[in-house]
Amino acid sequence: MELVLATGNRDKQREMKAFLQDLRVTIRTLDEFPAAPVVVEDGETCWSNAGKKAREIARFTGLLTLADDTGLEVDALGGRPGVYAARYAGAHASYEDNCRKLLDELTGVPADQRGARFLTVVAISDSSSSVEFVEGVLQGRIADRCSGMHGFGYDPVFIIPELGKTLAELTLDQKNQISHRGQALAKAKDVLKRILGRNIGA
Repeated sequence: MELVLATGNRDKQREMKAFLQDLRVTIRTLDEFPAAPVVVEDGETCWSNAGKKAREIARFTGLLTLADDTGLEVDALGGRPGVYAARYAGAHASYEDNCRKLLDELTGVPADQRGARFLTVVAISDSSSSVEFVEGVLQGRIADRCSGMHGFGYDPVFIIPELGKTLAELTLDQKNQISHRGQALAKAKDVLKRILGRNIGA
């Protein structure tokens, strides 16, 4: 059985492959489908964006497809950047650009008011456009500077209070055990196992 990861983000692909590697599926990426449509993420929620990506790529490839969307909600910013996290500093912003903008906006905000949470929604769709959703949430706070060499996105500024470290200071295995995406992928794996079992049984 084949599973398409509906993301062109190599960092996300790496995390997803590491998490799903023990499944009895052949994991394929969008790199293998150069004619695939570029899905415009114009939804107001992570659910709508993830669902749209999963449906469109599943229809195009004819294969089971997994897509995700992640938002970052910062208390002191009224929930921003939210669903616009990946393009917070502009349409073509780098990870560094987004982190810099976030830290600049939180200048002077004390540590006890820098609470934040990551939300990841994973959507799994087949070519009939049937979709199942799962989610993962990670609570933390925003640091006052970047720290750590691992991860991507906002990982260098997102502190896990229980560990006293940012996500970027954790190894990939450590991050996958606790992260928002790791939680969502763990639930997604259960959905995929059920689908696999159904297909094998057929």
